[in-house]
Order: sequence, then C-alpha cells, then structure tokens
Amino acid sequence: MDNPDVESRIVDVFEIRLADIGSVDVAQLLALSIAVQWPHRAEDWQFMRGIGRGVVALDEIGRALGSAMWFPYSDGFAAVGMVITSPRLQALGTGQWLMQRVMAECGGRTLRLNATRAAYRLYRSLDFKRSQTLFQCQGEAIAPDTAAAAAAGLRALTDADLPALIALDASAYGVRRAALMTALLAQSSSLGLFRAGRLVAVALCRRFGRGHVIGPVVASCDSDAIAVVAPHIAAHAGQFLRLDTHRPGGEFRDFLARSGLALFDAVTTMSLRRDATIAVPRIRDRPASYGVVSQAFG
Repeated sequence: MDNPDVESRIVDVFEIRLADIGSVDVAQLLALSIAVQWPHRAEDWQFMRGIGRGVVALDEIGRALGSAMWFPYSDGFAAVGMVITSPRLQALGTGQWLMQRVMAECGGRTLRLNATRAAYRLYRSLDFKRSQTLFQCQGEAIAPDTAAAAAAGLRALTDADLPALIALDASAYGVRRAALMTALLAQSSSLGLFRAGRLVAVALCRRFGRGHVIGPVVASCDSDAIAVVAPHIAAHAGQFLRLDTHRPGGEFRDFLARSGLALFDAVTTMSLRRDATIAVPRIRDRPASYGVVSQAFG
C-alpha cells in the first residue's frame, strides 16, 4: 500500500493514524482481536496477512485500536474482513473511517463481507446489501457413525490435485481464489471425493482459533458434503471443531448437529455492488459451498 501513514485524525482524546497492516507487530493485532473476544491466534493473523491487504488504526504510542482487511481475489472482486474497532472507539466513527479507506483501496470492485450484529448498521450505512445468512456451527466433535464416515472414491488431496481444487472452489464461490487455495492446501488436512477420476467434492480442515475449522467445503449435494466432512469430524472427536455454512437446514445441517457442531451464532453476508455469484439460483448437481473458509475469507 502506498504511503500508508498519510491519514490521521483526532478521535475522542486520541490522535489516530492509519498504517499498513503488514507494518505492525502481530502481537498488536492479537491484542485487538482478544479485546473484542474474537478467537484468532497470532498464526491466524499471519496467514491472513499473507493473503490479503489492510489497514490498522494506531494511537500516539503505537497501540492498535482498529483494523480492516481485504482480499483481492480478482480485478473485479474482493472479500472484506477483520474489521475490528476497539470497544472504547466503537461509537466514534473509527469503523466507518477504516471501511472508507478499504473501499477506496478496492476501487470499483464488488465487495462481499460477513457482518456481525454489532457491525450490520455500519455496513448498511455504506450501502452494503444483505444477501444471505451464515451459520456458525461449532462444539466438541462427536464421531459420526461408520456409515457416514465411509465413502468410495475418497482420498487425501495432493499437490497434483491443486488445479482441480481451485476450479471446484471457483465453481461454488464464483471467483477463482488460486493463491488462497494454494496456501490452504499446504497447511490443511484435505479430503476429496472423486468419481471417474474427477473431483466432485472437497473439505479442508486446519488449525484455527480455539481448535480446528473445516472449510472450504464444496459439494453438489448433502450426501457428498457429508462424505468429505465426516472423516474430519471423526479425526477430531472430543475436540473443539467449527464449520460455518450458508445451508439453513436439511440433511447436512442435521448431520452437523448430531456430530456436536451445534448452531452457535449467525452473521449476515452482505455485498456492495452487484454480486452475481450470490444471485445465481441453486442449480441441481452444480457445486455449491457447504462451508466457507472463514468469515473473513468467505
């Protein structure tokens, strides 16, 4: 980001300046997310900084009081996330200032984000429109029964499967996320479902927050989604596990609940400018997202 420290303002009794998020110590970002009770580890912040861009609001002595990130998946589309404002500044316009800076950096891209209840009004004021609900399912994993955990054609992905993973994710998400999928495959346990040599469903699982998170999950039907997710749940039985999904109900959500991943919270997926990838109606046998990478990445 060019000249990241060119903007500053007085907020309450603080003089705050904006800086590139890559220029600050990760411990400062970790303290910021802890302050709002978000579960991110230092390693999670580092991973996101490796994929995306962003700004951080710093006070006179260099403490981080706010952040906002964006992930430029294409020249016309970006995901926005990690928009955090220190509790003492949440009502003083700092979040809007951060978002306006990010929106300016993103140019004319279509933007998509997941809004918490606390931030929903802010995004509405910036003309973001609601598109769907994202359900945060988590808890102590319970091993699925043997039938659910076994499926023919299921195996771990290798580097040779990376092009197929990128293509399958793009067919569900609507935009190619090559850099993100490459980084995720390198640090995740992965399972793909193959038919006639073609990748038809996938689920990745990695360390995140309080334990592990499953995502992305892409499949064309509930049974295929269950097939790729079940072994990850079995591998983490008795441990904290999370999966965030747009699926409002059905067989897949019932399976998650039986496996200990109960509904914990819900956020609102919102878009700025036309987001055709969300507007497309669900087509039978077309790959769909059953689990997002994270609320920040989408």
